[in-house]
Amino acid sequence: MNKLLIVGSVAFDAIETPFGKTDKILGGAAPYIGLSASFFNLQSAIVSVVGDDFPQEYLDLLTARNIDISGLEVVKGGKTFFWSGLYHNDLNSRDTLATELNVLGDFQPKVPQNFKNADVVMLGNLHPLVQSSVLDQMESKPKLVVLDTMNFWMDCALPELLDVMKRIDVITINDEEARQLSGEYSLVKAAAKIHEMGPEYVVIKKGEHGALLFHKKEVFFAPALPLEEVFDPTGAGDTFAGGFAGFITQSENISFENMKNAVIYGSNLASFSVEKFGTERMVNLDKEEVISRLQQFKSLTQFDIEL
Repeated sequence: MNKLLIVGSVAFDAIETPFGKTDKILGGAAPYIGLSASFFNLQSAIVSVVGDDFPQEYLDLLTARNIDISGLEVVKGGKTFFWSGLYHNDLNSRDTLATELNVLGDFQPKVPQNFKNADVVMLGNLHPLVQSSVLDQMESKPKLVVLDTMNFWMDCALPELLDVMKRIDVITINDEEARQLSGEYSLVKAAAKIHEMGPEYVVIKKGEHGALLFHKKEVFFAPALPLEEVFDPTGAGDTFAGGFAGFITQSENISFENMKNAVIYGSNLASFSVEKFGTERMVNLDKEEVISRLQQFKSLTQFDIEL
């Protein structure tokens, strides 16, 4: 099986939406990416760090999905990264109530030996220097490197972000971040500018309005599935990235045409993620549901027209 290396935060999240609130639950980019990628035929590993307050049941949950956690460092006496957020009624905007980096503040990633030759590397949203250090540890050049980032790093670590972007193949960011990074309002112009910074493929996520894939002059748009219930959007972008990277890893095909399918698979899995708090829906999701909803995506976008 092909190998997917996942680098990202593992955290406790406390979330409040108009539909309810949680105490500390499993969060962070890496679990969402890993759970999403586990629906594909591949080997995956998470590289991250937690404190010894991180419960065994969460570790067991990851290993039960065949996710290698030998690169998940547990710091004795340390506290796990914690984030708390409050979503507004439209669920598109939120207030961060607390961010406690804890052990993530001094994180030095260590790639497991048997994943230093991973086919695909998914660099979740972390400091660009951490992302670069992972690429430095690879013993063979990955077939594809996907990077996720956010406006925080554009504000406080832009030179380091631009450096790591020269080493990647795909960047996944949202529309607001694409505009900030490029200085362009038009997403077509923004993607062209970002392409010049290094990535061959630019994926711009638009939440409930779908996702765009850019490659040179080619553009593909995937809609978001209209859902009856959207409960908690936390982790939807990471779930999308896990589906995207997982499909590419399984298929071994990095053409633009195949990336269209990867975007649909990512959008499909993200549509489940938002239906419950945290990772709950992804943990209890089965493959039959995934395939059934893929058919809905196909029906949503398929039509015959006479030209």
